[in-house]
Amino acid sequence: MDEFAEVLRAWRDRLGPREVGLPAGSGRRAPGLRREELAALAGVSVEYLVRLEQGRAKHPSAQLLGALARALRLTDDERDHLYRVAGAAVPSTGVVPRHIAPGVQRVIDRLGDVPLGVHSAAWDLLWCNPLWVALTGDPTHLEGIERNVAWRHFMTSPSAIDFDDRHAEEFSDDLAADLREASGRYPDDPALATLITRLRTESPDFARRWGAAHVARHRASTKTATNTPVGPITVDCDVLTAPGTDLRIVVYTTLPGSPDASRMDLLRVAGVQALT
Repeated sequence: MDEFAEVLRAWRDRLGPREVGLPAGSGRRAPGLRREELAALAGVSVEYLVRLEQGRAKHPSAQLLGALARALRLTDDERDHLYRVAGAAVPSTGVVPRHIAPGVQRVIDRLGDVPLGVHSAAWDLLWCNPLWVALTGDPTHLEGIERNVAWRHFMTSPSAIDFDDRHAEEFSDDLAADLREASGRYPDDPALATLITRLRTESPDFARRWGAAHVARHRASTKTATNTPVGPITVDCDVLTAPGTDLRIVVYTTLPGSPDASRMDLLRVAGVQALT
């Protein structure tokens, strides 16, 4: 067995189901994750995961390696080793970080009673919890640039999220400014460069805002999820960061005691159950 296959199997075996929010169940022959569980977490087929663990699949993509590193809760050093033994270039400091460190993952795991999504500095969706999915829609079918918030905001219509006029302007300005700031910090990231080039070419609205050369970070807004199973829910959106990372942890909350809070409580039961 080659080194990549060996460490992949070893890291799967050491990670218990409860550590990733899954029920332990019964009849397990080993304490670690089952192949189908890791495959679901990483967004890869079980058949391909088997081939990777048996050393029969070569040269997995950088995107898949990142997904495996997040799913396995690898440290930065372990992630780098995974890339090296897979024959891939280790992400450099000039590229947007897309790894969620185990400590950050444990923090967000404990915030499961609110909709929460983790994004890169380029606004690529990296991870979300079931309540986020119930509120905003299932992102698992989205790939590549379609998982980027800025791309969907400027290029996709209609959206499951609605703003009033003031917050729509602020959000659009902030996204363009965020990407400009990210491009300055990560000049070697090809995916970010492609995203910005395509938005400037294909979205006149983005091109206009980009031309204003505004530099800032999006930190808060108010928006309405219009397509939930329990009706529209207006939420406050706050963007948090963890020390030592450049991740955007987006949290949606409702005003306590409000009709929106009641609908969120209902969604927490009905919507999440429907997903599972």
